[in-house]
Amino acid sequence: MVKKIVIVGAGPSSLLLAHYLLRRPEQYQIEIYEYRSDPRQSELSKRRTFPLSLGERGMSSLRQIAGLEEAIQAISVEMTGSMFHAKNGKSRTRQRKKPLITLDRNELVIVLLEKLVEFSENHRLKVYFNHRCTRVNLEEKTVIFALESKDNQEVTVNYDVLVGADGARSMVRTSLLNTPMFEYQQKYVANDYKSIFISTAHSDEALDPQKIHVWQLQDGTTLLLLHQKDGSLNGVVHFPRHNNQIIGLSSPEQVLNFFAENFPKVGQLISKEEAAEFLNRPPSSVLTVRCNRYYDRDSILLIGDAAHAVSPSIGQGCNAALEDVAILNHLLDEYDENWAKVLEEFTHRRIADGHALVELGDYTLPFSIRLYVEFILRNIFHKTLHRYFPKYVPASIFEQISETTIPFSQILASHRNWIEKVKRSVAASH
Repeated sequence: MVKKIVIVGAGPSSLLLAHYLLRRPEQYQIEIYEYRSDPRQSELSKRRTFPLSLGERGMSSLRQIAGLEEAIQAISVEMTGSMFHAKNGKSRTRQRKKPLITLDRNELVIVLLEKLVEFSENHRLKVYFNHRCTRVNLEEKTVIFALESKDNQEVTVNYDVLVGADGARSMVRTSLLNTPMFEYQQKYVANDYKSIFISTAHSDEALDPQKIHVWQLQDGTTLLLLHQKDGSLNGVVHFPRHNNQIIGLSSPEQVLNFFAENFPKVGQLISKEEAAEFLNRPPSSVLTVRCNRYYDRDSILLIGDAAHAVSPSIGQGCNAALEDVAILNHLLDEYDENWAKVLEEFTHRRIADGHALVELGDYTLPFSIRLYVEFILRNIFHKTLHRYFPKYVPASIFEQISETTIPFSQILASHRNWIEKVKRSVAASH
């Protein structure tokens, strides 16, 4: 019998899940519902998103589908390390053992979507945009969507399995509050952020195109910039929600002065038009999420940010979501498509890593300059001694997070002393 899988959300993990399911021996009918518009038909959405960094954790999940790795590499930039810039113009480089693949989030979505449509049989895959999930009826196994383009007219869709891949504010997850003993905790990250887009990287002070560029100010404001395939620079400015310099900016000229004073190299690259866009872009807040389980009976599953939303500070939100899909696919093999067992086992195998991921995101990177210097020295220490004594000294925390597939719970255990130190520092600053 054909099993109908309804996926809420059309992000990278949702589309990768559809790739996996359509290649399985079981004949699945896949329906994907997304509240945003089709990114293939919106020029603005192709640019005004945010950059992603895909490490081994994410790429190993993608490369299991033939042709995806090559297609993604064709639109991405390979990052061989990071450059940490000081306000005085000095910089320090950290090389990576394995390069990161960086690209715009919507470009990744477009590639996954185009390859999915190209592969699939039309009668087995349907993708709907401008459909906002409003509620789920767990007993009747139906989900209700409001059509954004038709004055919120509603449609009701039945499912055999419902996958909530609908982000940190997941409506599918909210529906599980009506089930026995389900709990989740959400918390706002202390920093907000604004995306920044610089149309060209050409200048006398050009930044190395194969490095992630990082600046940090005394008040914790942090700028990250990554080159894109077209030569532009995309990135984010993270800043404290309270007592920050960003909110006080009131004109493009003030924005230009802010970058020129605090990030001189970037100040030479950003135009007045881009400064105006940055000024008018509202700040975004980030939720972290912890759940005590990721499923309900044999018919509901949470993956990605819906299950374990994480701070973007360690760049693992998308990587972890893609890894969820690979783990789910492995469990479908292991339990011969028995979804009741697969969903339960997914929680058992992923819950510790999901909780560890959130904690690593909250406390790997310190906000204080003193601890930031110690963080750099610790990385050098671990990198040097791990080379000679790998059994006794673990690799640096960032290397383990972004360059390996070591479970997040193991990484947290290996670096628990550092995480606790940062946690105490954060608590003392409030």
